Amino acid sequence: MKYGCIGASLPHSFSREIHEKIGGYAYELRELTEAELPDFLTKDDFCAINVTIPYKQAVIPYLAHVSERARAIGAVNTIVRREDGLWGYNTDFGGMTAQMERMGLDPKGKKVLVLGTGGTSRTACAAAHALGAASVRRVSRTAREGSLTYEEALRDHADAEILVNTTPVGMFPSPEGMPVSPDAFPRLTGVLDAVYNPLSTRLVLEARRLGIRAEGGLYMLTAQAVLAAEIFTGRTLGKEATERIFAEVLTEKENIVLIGMPGSGKTTVGKLLAARLSRPHVDTDGEIAAAAGTTIPEIFARQGEEAFRDRESEVIRRLAVRGGCVISTGGGAILRPENVAALRQNGKLFWLDRPQEQLVPTADRPLADSEEKLRRLAAVREPLYRAAADVTVDAGVSPEEAADTIIKELP
Repeated sequence: MKYGCIGASLPHSFSREIHEKIGGYAYELRELTEAELPDFLTKDDFCAINVTIPYKQAVIPYLAHVSERARAIGAVNTIVRREDGLWGYNTDFGGMTAQMERMGLDPKGKKVLVLGTGGTSRTACAAAHALGAASVRRVSRTAREGSLTYEEALRDHADAEILVNTTPVGMFPSPEGMPVSPDAFPRLTGVLDAVYNPLSTRLVLEARRLGIRAEGGLYMLTAQAVLAAEIFTGRTLGKEATERIFAEVLTEKENIVLIGMPGSGKTTVGKLLAARLSRPHVDTDGEIAAAAGTTIPEIFARQGEEAFRDRESEVIRRLAVRGGCVISTGGGAILRPENVAALRQNGKLFWLDRPQEQLVPTADRPLADSEEKLRRLAAVREPLYRAAADVTVDAGVSPEEAADTIIKELP
């Protein structure tokens, strides 16, 4: 490996895709155990690497030189081999401050709680201090290194105004996790989660539900990667490269999720989008039927609607962790809040709002096989579609026109 990223577990990583977009070198991911780390650093002939969880502190003793910022922070995420040995840098600092700036998240004069005590938490503390935070405290389960426990944070620091999560809680492949509930902090004005896979963690989604500005860590990851690539290559790339690559990665990783009434055109529009964008298309009802080995009407007839909804939720949980797909949901997918939350973690939700007079009852839809049933469904579900949707799309037009509208809404 000449260029790449080392860490203990890397199935969640987007770093290869980001560095490939920067261009100029091949980039690999290398998982290492703690026992393998010393040999890699002393014997491997790599040119430059990034370092992620849990080795941002562990690599420091193997470095001949450590930049002033990295030494002050106590964490290194970028290493370059030079004639006189390995040089260590911290580009996470630049990535985190860039994300805060982009979010309009200003720590000046505010109380900041940083969840976690690893290398990224040290960077978050340094960034908050550099931007003028009045108070910065770290939080961990064990109160290590002078940090607060979660119990102490909830009891004594409920007046925190900014939360920064640097723990892996909520990260793929366990996206259901949430380190704290943001509603425990009534003065909270912003949440930054360093986790970027899923794109929006439960912590981010819950904060947004409460009206709090919140983002996952994809922009931070992209910005620090561009800064690292500048060190790797000696080239100046700048903010323009960060913005371009961030938009490209977000577009590639974010699912397009279609919601709406039975007969609103979700499958037809979904297939058009998938073909035009060269993405896979999945239909939740089709996945349910395939897994059950029978039809949707038969599932309803033999097992009832509740059993069908359980199957639907299971399929949605499985599909939602994937990225870059077009997902056509069943008409009732939005009935369960947990389905909407799962779809939002990696997806943007588009409501295909088709006029009721254009909806046609069909025999293969047990809850929409008559005009009267369609009217009753619409009365119940339309407020739920409206609440769940990121974008409302007029589906009273042709499928091609609806697909055009959706494409225009992509980054």
